[in-house]
Amino acid sequence: MTQATIRDVAREAGLSVASVSRALNGHKSVRPETRAHVVAVADRLGYVPHAGARSLSMARSNAIGVVLPDLHGEFFSEIVRGMDREASRRGLQLLLSNMHADPAQATQALRAMRGRVDGLLIMSPQMRADGWSSAVPRGLPAVLINSSDDNGHHPALRMDNRAGAAAVARHFATIGRRSIVHVAGPDHNVDARERRDGFAEAIGREIPGALLTLLPGNFTEESGEAAARHILAENIPVDAIFAANDMMAVGCLQTLRDAGRQVPAEIAIAGFDDVPIARYLGLTTIRVGIAEIGARAVERLATMMDDEGDDAPLVEWHQPDLVVRGTTTGSAPQDKS
Repeated sequence: MTQATIRDVAREAGLSVASVSRALNGHKSVRPETRAHVVAVADRLGYVPHAGARSLSMARSNAIGVVLPDLHGEFFSEIVRGMDREASRRGLQLLLSNMHADPAQATQALRAMRGRVDGLLIMSPQMRADGWSSAVPRGLPAVLINSSDDNGHHPALRMDNRAGAAAVARHFATIGRRSIVHVAGPDHNVDARERRDGFAEAIGREIPGALLTLLPGNFTEESGEAAARHILAENIPVDAIFAANDMMAVGCLQTLRDAGRQVPAEIAIAGFDDVPIARYLGLTTIRVGIAEIGARAVERLATMMDDEGDDAPLVEWHQPDLVVRGTTTGSAPQDKS
């Protein structure tokens, strides 16, 4: 099928080519309603412009757009490191943007990629697909990473959060813990929900009669510190803590040690993700291969961009591994694996 051109968009929108160009490039002289009309027509026709003044319709920018929920923290540094490694190997550049948890910002971030990239990597675990999926330019290859389900419109990479959480529950059962606290991530985040639900189900199965307390968190070190202070202030029975990510586990660990509690003799602590700092603190955690997932996402997107055959399943699941270190075994934090 012939790809729509800017002239097709101009004709359908009832505007000049120059006006359409200004609208799509965000020129401040274009009225918001005109821009919205042009964008809607372009989406309907499947028109995907290319950056700059490139005149060849099949020209490539050799750039990949990466839209993440945040650009701060070790998790995102690791996933971008993996993406950059694979992109550099393929002679591709990354263009990064941040959607936070705001549908308007998500739409803006995706619109900003229009014409600048040959494909998109989208990670949106904290937002429903209907908040951003309509903003993905039609015909532009896109791969989702740990994002909410968009009804199979795009290939996706997912980590098995439930399996990872269940592995922690089995480990707690093995070391004889029965009064357990889970510091959860934000409820609107699909990773947090899956880890919370998978852990609760596995605790019920692996440690019948165990006392499980759920505390709120938001994936930050500060929220882990707050959870630990709450445990201490309320004298919550606890001999093991599973935090939904490593940074919250680090916050719990430091706060409890500062309060004179012995880890793991009194309280075992485990996290999720295996960010670099976890290795140096001897934190038991779930290794998900963050950088490897980033690299795999680029590999899969590049295959789509080159219009090569792809035998991978639409949703590609990545299985995590339990890494046992000193915060649950009593050994000194020397494991750098």
